[in-house]
Amino acid sequence: MAHETVKLEVAEGAARITLDRPETLNAWNEQFGRDLLEVVEQVAGDEAVRAVMVTGAGRAFSSGADLREQRGDGGAPDLSRRLRELYHPIIFGIREMPKPVVAAVNGPAAGIGCSLALTCDLVVAAESAFFVLAFVNIGLVPDGGSTAVVPARIGAARAFEMALLGERVSSTTALEWGLVNRVLPDADLEQGTSLLLAHLAGGPTRAYANAKRLLNRTLYPGLGDQLEAEAEAQREQGLTSDFIEGVMAFAEKRPPRFSGT
Repeated sequence: MAHETVKLEVAEGAARITLDRPETLNAWNEQFGRDLLEVVEQVAGDEAVRAVMVTGAGRAFSSGADLREQRGDGGAPDLSRRLRELYHPIIFGIREMPKPVVAAVNGPAAGIGCSLALTCDLVVAAESAFFVLAFVNIGLVPDGGSTAVVPARIGAARAFEMALLGERVSSTTALEWGLVNRVLPDADLEQGTSLLLAHLAGGPTRAYANAKRLLNRTLYPGLGDQLEAEAEAQREQGLTSDFIEGVMAFAEKRPPRFSGT
């Protein structure tokens, strides 16, 4: 099945998912969410697929949510709806998928794009890639499971730093922190991650599935509840003046003037 915003290639037990809105740096809109959810469900249920890779088309992994679509009834967006219906089921689906998932981060991974990358089991980044929980910069809270996966990867101190400061974390720093598994030169990312994907596709599938299940049990025992808590918190943030100011400042390319309301 062809999708408008996501490409899927399957060969020799390996599935390659490419986020394909390069003109927006692979920003998430509703169609993107629907396409990606369908693809994640498809590869999860396909017994011929033994390992999965997620990467981005063009010069970014994903720039996060497409802010041009942030609208709702009467001008007050319900930011929880899309999280509950589309985005969080994608995150939960990757974590619960009984096969290894590799993120090949070929450029910026911001907001929900950062959450997606770090939700994967193994994260390989290009040297030019960076990671940023940019939510706070527009008056929002981290979502996409990032309040679970980030502290599990790098601990409380650095998780608070990423969540509260909203600063870029370079690939070099991400490797030092344990946020990612490997960093490769940009020119080597495609070949290196393809070899890793082929290795996993040829490995002991049931052992991988059980190892992932056991690690999920230890690291993310309450992931479903945490995703719901994120959705509810984001619903509240969507009603604040700070969120409106954050989006306007982003569109106008100026620093936001937050009031705390």
